Amino acid sequence: MAELDMKKVKNEIAKKLKAGDIEPHEAQILEQRAPAAHAIASVPAKGGHAAKSYVKTGVPGFDALFEKGIPKGSTILMAGGAGSGKTIFCLQMAVYQATHGKKCFYMSFEENEEHLMEHMRDFGWDPEALIDSGMLRIKKFSPLEVGERMGAVLARERGSVPVELAPMILGEGFEPDFIVLDSLSAVASAFPGKDGYYRIYIEQLFDFFESLGSTTFLIAETTQVPEIFSPTGIEEFLADGVIVLYNIKRGDTRESAVEVLKMRGSKHEKKIVAMQITDRGINVYPEQQIFGDIKG
Repeated sequence: MAELDMKKVKNEIAKKLKAGDIEPHEAQILEQRAPAAHAIASVPAKGGHAAKSYVKTGVPGFDALFEKGIPKGSTILMAGGAGSGKTIFCLQMAVYQATHGKKCFYMSFEENEEHLMEHMRDFGWDPEALIDSGMLRIKKFSPLEVGERMGAVLARERGSVPVELAPMILGEGFEPDFIVLDSLSAVASAFPGKDGYYRIYIEQLFDFFESLGSTTFLIAETTQVPEIFSPTGIEEFLADGVIVLYNIKRGDTRESAVEVLKMRGSKHEKKIVAMQITDRGINVYPEQQIFGDIKG
């Protein structure tokens, strides 16, 4: 990797500041992010949207909402309220990918490995077999450690976020095709009162995942019928796609539903359809559209 010329970077930032193109606080952020951005740009990509290949989720009925599928290498926001099925949906996709020869990595910032494996067993899936085959890794991360590490990097205005992220996320010799991060809401909690730090971290995460060429799902906790689909709102704009899970109140009961809100590079149905969480996982009913007033 070529060495970063910080003097050149600072001169370019100074020119933008003098021209009024950026504000002083933006200049500081750009300078702080320069080492990380340089390292990300130096990571060789495994592929991306140019290949025009698509992936299937394996969730019964859900793939019928797409003309071809989800573009390989996309970063997708999976948003929904408590109990809407976000974790189950993502675990089910990971099982499908792993059983079809794709390396999967489940990053949990909330539940530990054993709890997630227990969820999988509850639905009849065999996490041990997938882990032993080398197709699945599940790892628990500490949001507090992430926040402290990011804060230290920004405070000293040097170092590289991706250099620290790569071994932490991937491990030695593991290049995943499919990644789940559960959840952005937990990561955001590591930056109390430091929205700027969180936004920088999230931008670097998005860039890092894109450089890998992996198809990535980022879980975000929302209200049951959300209007904002991520902790700050910026994540849904950075993401290639947004999938929303609903837990709709109908009298004394609740009804599960799903919507593909956006998906760059893929034609998809633009409607909210019924979804059911069964003892074998999630089923989606693409022809059963949800109408009427949607309430949380």
